[in-house]
Amino acid sequence: MLISIIAVFFTFGIVIFLHEFGHFIVAKLSKIYVEAFSFGFGKELWGFTKAETRYSIRLIPLGGYVKPKGEDIDEYKGEPDEYFSKPWYTRLAIVLAGPFMNYVLAFIIFFFVIFFVGQPVPTSKAIIGDVAPNYPAEVAGLKEGDKILSINSINVDSWKDMSQIIHENPGKELEITYERDGSKIKTKITATKSPLDSKMGIIGIAPLTEYKGVSFFKAISMSIYQCYFWTAFTVENLAKTIYRMEKPDVSGPIGIVNIVSKAAHSGFSDYFFLLGLISIAVGFFNLLPIPLLDGGHAFLYIFEGISKKKLNSNIMKYVNSTGMAFLLMILVFATYNDIMRIYNSKASQKKVAQEIQKTADK
Repeated sequence: MLISIIAVFFTFGIVIFLHEFGHFIVAKLSKIYVEAFSFGFGKELWGFTKAETRYSIRLIPLGGYVKPKGEDIDEYKGEPDEYFSKPWYTRLAIVLAGPFMNYVLAFIIFFFVIFFVGQPVPTSKAIIGDVAPNYPAEVAGLKEGDKILSINSINVDSWKDMSQIIHENPGKELEITYERDGSKIKTKITATKSPLDSKMGIIGIAPLTEYKGVSFFKAISMSIYQCYFWTAFTVENLAKTIYRMEKPDVSGPIGIVNIVSKAAHSGFSDYFFLLGLISIAVGFFNLLPIPLLDGGHAFLYIFEGISKKKLNSNIMKYVNSTGMAFLLMILVFATYNDIMRIYNSKASQKKVAQEIQKTADK
């Protein structure tokens, strides 16, 4: 429990704090009067003032915040060291610095994991290396280390053979025989449709991986590729969801906390790799052109640069109120998804347990 709590606070704290640090450092370089830079929220536990800025550590260590002078357009007085006194391209650089720092953090994490732990190479054997939470495999009781022997009475000798059968049967029930601790166990699993391709079935398992060492420069190139790959993966997934008008499969605070907690208990490399993925997710999400997010501000500043018209308080009030409503909708929807995942998982596990008990009673 303690490890989970520390992991959750560290994850949210470091990802959001470095995001805010990106805004802070570019604001400072732009000669903007920064009134406050804080690690955490709530009551101030410790702090000091240097030059014009109050640096502090606060009670709730979930991120941080930066307060530039004149950031609120209603309080803007036109003084040269205020946020809205700077040209649109300077403000654009400040808002983009936050997501940029998230990608820097992700790159550093990926590099250290790849360079010091090694490049993950999946084995060809049909042995489960990881089970995704709330997917059919976990619900049916499959665990890391289980060896799949057959599916629908068809023997499988490799991960490729096994995955091919699963992929070809979306939405269909599969009878799977696997080996655990020398015992053969049978279970029935219904393959769910992949969020990327509705014609492909998945059950939420990944192959066992081994690690091989890589050179310094190879680790750098692989880390850059990881940042690109997961961004492209997110864009592609989002585009397909919008095109097909499907319900997006998003996780809210409950789901993220659950994933971080499990990763913290699964090992050092797994946890930090997840931390890198979360940092990319935060960076990418903030780049979306949604009001109140960095991407929304960036869109307004680019529009200001093209139109040559200064933003005013009426525009900002309308945009911010719209953004607040939209973000609250996303939060409610994501939280609802988290709750339903937990409920469905518990219900499915109960059903499987009842079926196992019926089989045992025969």
